[in-house]
Amino acid sequence: MDSILVGRKEQLRQLDRIMTSKESEFVTVYGRRRIGKTFLVNSYFDNKFAFKVTGLAKKAKRDQLANFFESLKRYGETVHSRKPRTWAEAFERLRSLLELSKTKNSSKRVVFIDELPWMDSRGSNLITALEHFWNDWACVERDVVLIVCGSATSWLTTKILKNKGGLHNRVTEKVYLHPFTLSECKEYITSNGLLMDDKSIAECYMIMGGVPYYLKQLKKGRSLAQNIDEMFFMKKGSLDGEFDALYASLFEQSDKYINVIKALSSKNKGLTRQEILDATGIDAGGHFSTILKNLVDCDFVRCYKGYNKKTKSSLYQLIDSFSLFYFKFIHKYGTFDKPFWQYQIGTGTHDTWAGLAFEQLCLNHYKSIEKKLGISGIITNVFSWISSGKADECAQIDLVIKRSDRVINICEMKYYDGEYVMDKKDKTDFERRVRIFKAENKIKVPVHPVLVTTYGLKSNVYSGIFQNTITLEDLFSL
Repeated sequence: MDSILVGRKEQLRQLDRIMTSKESEFVTVYGRRRIGKTFLVNSYFDNKFAFKVTGLAKKAKRDQLANFFESLKRYGETVHSRKPRTWAEAFERLRSLLELSKTKNSSKRVVFIDELPWMDSRGSNLITALEHFWNDWACVERDVVLIVCGSATSWLTTKILKNKGGLHNRVTEKVYLHPFTLSECKEYITSNGLLMDDKSIAECYMIMGGVPYYLKQLKKGRSLAQNIDEMFFMKKGSLDGEFDALYASLFEQSDKYINVIKALSSKNKGLTRQEILDATGIDAGGHFSTILKNLVDCDFVRCYKGYNKKTKSSLYQLIDSFSLFYFKFIHKYGTFDKPFWQYQIGTGTHDTWAGLAFEQLCLNHYKSIEKKLGISGIITNVFSWISSGKADECAQIDLVIKRSDRVINICEMKYYDGEYVMDKKDKTDFERRVRIFKAENKIKVPVHPVLVTTYGLKSNVYSGIFQNTITLEDLFSL
């Protein structure tokens, strides 16, 4: 079944603005592998371009130029019978082709170069030719939309977005695709004819995040557990090898990125910069800073200072559901001839993972929590907090929302099969953590405890500790 365009409202607004602009536009569409970049562009333009070419993976310059030549012929070039010898010649011939198309209609001439990073083989001079094409001709035509796209985020950032040469500050619009939210996952899954309740959709998100291509692999007529076995744990499954391919497609020297991700996967609450260096053995320096920044920019890692902490004590926390699941299960156990994930359901191993994964889901949807609390219009800062006290006074809180209206929300996340039942032990432990938090940070404003759970809170003598209860249904609100 063909996919439909789900979400992407902000990106569609960006493309609308581009198409109504009275100037030529240089657009970069980027985001992680499998996130739907090409699908977005093709869908918006209904595959109607003045020119389109897609780079070839792991091919030499001569192959890339031959591929470019085939695209030139497909879009109407007839005056040449041989492929271009250089990228300068290739873009000059593209210019000639586009000049002819201007006489045919008055609409924007859209040029879509997909997987541009693949076309840049060593010593190819591709970027120099692209610079000249844009600076010498396209930018002054006023009706050219040049869209470049690719998953290799580090390449696009260095060569295009932060180019220090002829393309410096030439990009007029950056279109970045985030993973789907829970609500968008539900819309996508439903549109593909699958029948899943909200809890199953949430667990699906906790395993693979909001990546459209992964969601597309789900098959009708199977339970979520059956699908997960077929996708991740069956030999030659549909996503076998995806983890290594994901990081290799995004980053140069991907092994260093994977080492950082592996280190972060071992500590749920995150690591400081120095702790990551100690765990990985990577040299401190500019490249290491680039690794951390790229991982944050691509939604794999979040960086937070902690409550009332200085920047140097910032923690880096792995928030990519797929990477967390990979190191917890796929990397650890490998593939099987028999079902693996179906046997995990209801075990202590599954329940422990689910509790931690649900915390990450909540952190990724903190805006839905703020919406339910009625504070979407209030300035907030979102933190995690770990005490700095001795072992007997050790405490941590996964989500703290500091509000400009002089209230602090402390969120307790519980993944439960039914209504959450607060007992005396849990109440005592929660009160202890709140007490330590208030004392250590010298809190003078009201602290409102919030429960975020699957199906709500069962009323009993201990449940009154929470000022607000937020359910899984609320997390689907954005």
